[in-house]
Amino acid sequence: MSNARDVTCRPPQRRALWFFVGLGAVGAGLAVERSTYGSTILDLWWGLGVLLALSGVGSLCAVTAEVTADAHGLHFRKLLRRRSVPWADVADLRVRRLHANNPRVHEIRRISLLLRNGRTTLLPLPQAFSGYPSDFDATWEALRALHRAHGTPASDHVPVLSSRTAGRSWAGSLIVCALLLASAGGTACLVPAVASYEQAWKSAAPCPAGTPARERGACLTTQQAVIARTEVHSPKRTSWLYFTERGPLERLAVSQDAAQAFQAGARVELTLWRGEVREVAGEHYAWRDHVPTGGSVALIAAGFALAAGYPAAQVLLRLRGRRLPDDEVVPSALPFAGALVGTALWLLPLCYLRPTTLLGSPVALAWAVAGSLCTLGLFALAWRATRVRTPGEVATDDGGDGEASADEEVFVAARFLEHTDYNPYHFGTHIVLGGGPPAVTPHAGPGRFAAKRIPVQRLTVKHVRRARGGDGDQIPRSWHVAELDDAGRPVRLAAAPADLTRVIRALAPAKAPSALP
Repeated sequence: MSNARDVTCRPPQRRALWFFVGLGAVGAGLAVERSTYGSTILDLWWGLGVLLALSGVGSLCAVTAEVTADAHGLHFRKLLRRRSVPWADVADLRVRRLHANNPRVHEIRRISLLLRNGRTTLLPLPQAFSGYPSDFDATWEALRALHRAHGTPASDHVPVLSSRTAGRSWAGSLIVCALLLASAGGTACLVPAVASYEQAWKSAAPCPAGTPARERGACLTTQQAVIARTEVHSPKRTSWLYFTERGPLERLAVSQDAAQAFQAGARVELTLWRGEVREVAGEHYAWRDHVPTGGSVALIAAGFALAAGYPAAQVLLRLRGRRLPDDEVVPSALPFAGALVGTALWLLPLCYLRPTTLLGSPVALAWAVAGSLCTLGLFALAWRATRVRTPGEVATDDGGDGEASADEEVFVAARFLEHTDYNPYHFGTHIVLGGGPPAVTPHAGPGRFAAKRIPVQRLTVKHVRRARGGDGDQIPRSWHVAELDDAGRPVRLAAAPADLTRVIRALAPAKAPSALP
């Protein structure tokens, strides 16, 4: 007989949710009434009714969600869907950490099912919001107990998935990359047409006398006009020049400075090209319309292409770490972002100055070749910096310091991830070695001010592993974690691989030599 109890999980504050459901029904009725009998569909009451109706639909989805678990499996329902999963089909129960957009809620924790066929399902309940009390941990332990009693868990380890772990889907990054590349390609297709338009504007000359009216669009014509009034708006809005009836047009969109410079009744000279006013010249001020250049369009296209490189690097790192456990942290894509920034330093000026004549200029061609070689070097360095280093690798680069002498103090960036008597409230950011017993400090030295001595005699190193999602986001992705035994209590110590090796040797020089990376 199993002592695992059945679990029923419903949303909290159901009365409040049902109240908002009723309020949404009232809002839907109000929106329908205003749409039918109102003077206009976009009035204030109609908007209020639609807003209440949408909030009511969201509340109805939340209040109808329910998850139950018994000896037969998991049963969960949503507004329009019910599903049951037997324990035999569940490979593992995992915690999913999601970042929230609300500044008061840093993250949301939910439970994800890993099925035997490799698919994953996110349970609608329970949910835990950081900063708010919740029974998430108790519900989680009850579900784990039922799974152990009636199923076959893949392992006793509790996987925690987050945006930094290998189990995160890379479909979103792939979609963003594809959209940015499509934007870059579409913008690049406009470069020849825009460059031709720019060249035609630069080469346009005043129309000779006697030019027929149908041929005046290709040359410059001038016409006198009188400003009737001006409308000056903020830079985010368009300012206007209004002309009298003798002008060629009623009004013209201009900049804020131009609208302030011209006064009502002022005589101006208008320059027209291809049927559009390109210049307005007065006695003290001249306004010229902006003509897009091929270089600026090529610059935008190159910017889109470079921006697509970052989500592409994220996808590459996910594929590179596809053999890692789902809850292990993958390396950061920031080294590739540095390579993209280095590429932008030579690519953007080249695209702006030579948008259509790259192959026709030896200087531009040499510029492109030299820049491409630099980019290859930067990406090779980024590829090396983002390699997955297992704890079994020997750290050949220890920062050039070697082993510190017994009298020399060395401060190593490292964190104990648990609250202990030598790391109260996670205050420690460094460990000082040499010049005395190892100690935890909240600073990088010098001196042992506010240091807490580490009880080396109580610690035993079990093993060293890569960082996981359950270790939190406060440690860098490239750090490793040593699991220690502190007189029967598990303690985790995180640091860079080479630094962690040095700290472990100082903490347990003879207790666990096989655990050293």
